[in-house]
Amino acid sequence: MSLAKDFRLNRRTLLMGAAATGFSAALHPYSLRAQEGTAHLRLMETTDLHVHVFPYDYYSDKPVDTAGLARTATLIHGIRDEATNSVLVDNGDFLQGNPMGDFIAYERGMKEGDLHPVIKGMNVLDFDAGTLGNHEFNYGLDFMTKVLAGANFPVVCANLVNGSTLAGDARKDDLFLKPYVIVEKQITDGAGNAHPIRIGFIGFVPPQIMNWDRRHLEGNVNTRDIVDAARAFVPEMREQGCDLVIALSHSGIDANDRSDRMENASLHLAGVEGIDAVFTGHQHLVFPGPQYAGLPGVDADKGTLFGKPAAMGGFWGSHLGVIDLMIERDGNGWRVANFMTEARPIYQKEGREVTPLVDSQQDVLDAVKEDHEATLAYVRRPVGKTSAPLHSYFALVADDPSVQIVSKAQIWYIEQMLKGTQWDDLPVLSAAAPFKAGGRGGPDYYTDVPVGDIAIKNVADLYLYPNTVRAVAVKGSIVKDWLERSAGIFRQIEPGKTDQPLINSDFPSYNFDVIDGVTYQIDLSQPSKYDPKGERLNPDANRIVNLEYQGAPLDPDATFVVATNNYRSGGGGNFPGLGDEVVVFVGPDTNRDVLVRYIVEQGTINPSADANWTFKGLPGTTVLFETGPGGTEHAASVEGVKIEPAGDGADGFARYRIAL
Repeated sequence: MSLAKDFRLNRRTLLMGAAATGFSAALHPYSLRAQEGTAHLRLMETTDLHVHVFPYDYYSDKPVDTAGLARTATLIHGIRDEATNSVLVDNGDFLQGNPMGDFIAYERGMKEGDLHPVIKGMNVLDFDAGTLGNHEFNYGLDFMTKVLAGANFPVVCANLVNGSTLAGDARKDDLFLKPYVIVEKQITDGAGNAHPIRIGFIGFVPPQIMNWDRRHLEGNVNTRDIVDAARAFVPEMREQGCDLVIALSHSGIDANDRSDRMENASLHLAGVEGIDAVFTGHQHLVFPGPQYAGLPGVDADKGTLFGKPAAMGGFWGSHLGVIDLMIERDGNGWRVANFMTEARPIYQKEGREVTPLVDSQQDVLDAVKEDHEATLAYVRRPVGKTSAPLHSYFALVADDPSVQIVSKAQIWYIEQMLKGTQWDDLPVLSAAAPFKAGGRGGPDYYTDVPVGDIAIKNVADLYLYPNTVRAVAVKGSIVKDWLERSAGIFRQIEPGKTDQPLINSDFPSYNFDVIDGVTYQIDLSQPSKYDPKGERLNPDANRIVNLEYQGAPLDPDATFVVATNNYRSGGGGNFPGLGDEVVVFVGPDTNRDVLVRYIVEQGTINPSADANWTFKGLPGTTVLFETGPGGTEHAASVEGVKIEPAGDGADGFARYRIAL
C-alpha cells in the first residue's frame, strides 16, 4: 500500500495554516489519512541547547526571545496535545555553551546525586532518548558522567569507546555508553486500535572530540567513524526487532565524498541501510532550509538526506526539529509509508524586529529558577581583574587593548589545540577586529571597562558575536595581503596637508583585522589595494610596510598559523587567500567562551596594547577622526600615536587629530 500521492501537500500552505504551538490534529494531513493499520507518529528533536533553558542572554544580562528550552517546551507540549503518537529526543550539545554551564562546572561543581540545571529542565519534558555532542566533553569525563546520571532518559552513543584501542569489529568495542536503546511503546492507528511498536534510537558524536578535548580524553576514550559504527549496530538493532531506527546524529550535513572520521557525516549516515530517519545538528543551522539547497543527495525543501526524512532544529532552543511519519503495518511490524519534516521556530524575525511565537513553559522555568538566579549573580560578579583599561575608543587608529586581549586569548587557545598535530611547530599569529567602534552604533557604542574587576558579562563588550574559533595556515604573502585588505578602512592621505579625514565610513570596523604576532606600519600616502568590499582596486599598491616577524622581515614563503573565527576563515569580508581550503583547525568553542576561559585562568589580565602596528610617518601631515566622548580620559595613554582633541564631531561624537 503506497500513501505517497495522498500526502504531497505544499509545505508553505501547511506552515501558514499552523498555529504557534503546532498543527491542529484535526487538520494535519497525516491525521486525516490515518486508518486501520496505519498510524501517524511525530518525532521531535531538540539540539545544541548549550544550557539555554531560560530565554536569557547572560552575557548581555537581559531576556531574549530567540532562545531557551522553556520556549521550545511550549512547542513540544502543543504537539503532544494534538498528536496521538509522539516521541521526543535530544541530539546533544546540551551541557556547555553559556555562563550557566560554566557556573556549574567551574564554580558550583557536581557532587554525586546533584542534578544539573539543563537536566532539570529536560527531565520535566520526559525525553525518550538523547545522545552526546562534542561539548559534553568540555568539562571532562567525570563531570559529564555525573550529569548524565541525573537524566530520566537514556543517553546513547555508538562511536565512543573506552580506552585508546578500537576493536577489529565495531560490535566488540568496549563502549563508553550503550550504542542504542530500543523503546517499546503503544501506538494508536487511525481506527483507534492500539499496537505495540519498537523504536530504536542510535547516537553518534563527531570523532573530532579527540582533538578538541584531547586533554580530557587522550588515553581514556577513543572514537570510531560514524558511518562505520552505524553499519555495525543498525543491523543488530533490526535483529533485535526494531520496527523503526532513528539516528541521533550530532553531526552536520556535508555533501562531499565520504571520508574516514568525517565530522559532518549525517548525509552519508542516512545512506546506511536500515535507518528510517535522521536527526542532525552540530552546525547550528536549520534543516530543511535554504542553507543546504543544491547539495547532491540533499532535498533542502522536502527535508531529506538520500531520500530519508531528516531535521535539524537550529540551536539554543531556537527551533524544534519535527519529523512526521505515516507508518503502516508490514506483517508483524511497521514501515514508513510517507513523511514530512520541518524545523519549527520559537520566533519570527523581520529585519531587526523579533516577534516571539510562543511563551515560556512555566514548569521548565520553575525547575531551573534557582540555578538561573545563581547564574545571574555569577555573571554580575568579578571572575578576574584587568590591570589596564579595556576600551575601544581608538581601536581604528592605534593598537588597542580590547583587540589585544582577544588576540592573546586566541593564541593561548590555538597553541593548546594544535599540540601534537602537524601544525604544532608553526608560529601562531592572531587576527582580531574591533566590534564596538562607534559608527552607526552612535557615540556610546564602545567597549569601556575600567581597571579592576571584570565580570563575565563584560565579555559581551569585548566580543559581540557568537563566532567559533578557527585557525588557518597561510604563507607570509597572504598575511601581508590580509593586512592590505584591512588597511582599506583608511582614506588615502596627501603628504604635507593638514586635517584630512582618516576613516572611510563605508568600511565596517569588523573587517579591520589587526594581526598580532607581527609588527608593521601602514603608509597612508599609498592608495588602498582593496575597496571596502574586498575587490582589488589598485593591484600594485602597498600600504603595509616594514612588516616583520621576530625582528626580521616577514618571509613571504614561510607558513604561519593564524587564529581567527569561522566568519573570516569561511570567506567573510572577502579577504584574499582565505577559505575552507586553508583551514587547519575548526574549534568547537566560541571566541567568546575562549575569552572567558582565558580570563578565568589568568586571574589578572594585562590587555595593554603593545603598538605592534603604527602609521608610517608623514611630516607636516595631520588627519582627523571621530570617536566617543568617553575616550577623552584615555587619549594621552594610547601607544604608538600622538592624539589630541580637535573639537566636537557630529551627532555627539568627539573629534581628534593625529600628527603623522
